[in-house]
Amino acid sequence: MILAAGLGTRLRPLTNTIPKPLLPIAGTPLIVWNLLLLKRHGFHHVVINLHYLGPMIEQALGDGSKFGMRIIYSHEPIILGTGGGIKKAEPYFSGEPVLILNADTLVELDLEALRDFHRSRGAAATLALREDQDAERWGLVEVGEQDRIVRITGRGVREATTIARRMFAGIHILHPRLLQQVPKGVVSSIIDPYVAAIEQGEPVLGYDLHGYWSDIGTTERYTQAEHDARSGRIRLEERSPHGISH
Repeated sequence: MILAAGLGTRLRPLTNTIPKPLLPIAGTPLIVWNLLLLKRHGFHHVVINLHYLGPMIEQALGDGSKFGMRIIYSHEPIILGTGGGIKKAEPYFSGEPVLILNADTLVELDLEALRDFHRSRGAAATLALREDQDAERWGLVEVGEQDRIVRITGRGVREATTIARRMFAGIHILHPRLLQQVPKGVVSSIIDPYVAAIEQGEPVLGYDLHGYWSDIGTTERYTQAEHDARSGRIRLEERSPHGISH
């Protein structure tokens, strides 16, 4: 699932007439970078949630066939946040674990390795985490023994020992059972069921992301990401028959 419902307020006026997921990076819309990353690692069925200027995203991507993928859209007349948005799309998951990315994040990560880690460890959820000196500003994630997350922004198991301090990179895999207590049609954060699972002793694990990552949240970071892509710090590999770089 790609989360693409946000308003992009911090990037105005760029996002006054175009949704943030369609802003180009080196000539390719942000959300297409994420689609091609998914495809590269064997993910071909994608749900995208839409709210702000959603019809523009749907028109640009279509049913996904031009990317060799199948895209389903989950429309949010009222924006529901990460928890509510994922909950609304739950019927499309068929009870299976789902990988979730943000449409406005530019990232280089082996998604197959992340999936294999999640499966082999029997995790209820796995969150991709980064070392960052500003981790507390982003939202501190504390990791204990055996890669188990013990606290997210101070919430979780208080007595557990912290081995690593990280920030959440916005890429995660979850089992839909964690959505059982998430109310339908209500604005919420996916962090709430993660904290509840941690408190209940379920394995919510952290997976270290060492590759390129950028949250395109401000005009400064957008400009930097454009520079990084054009200088080769992150690239779309291969060439598709449709003329879209992979």
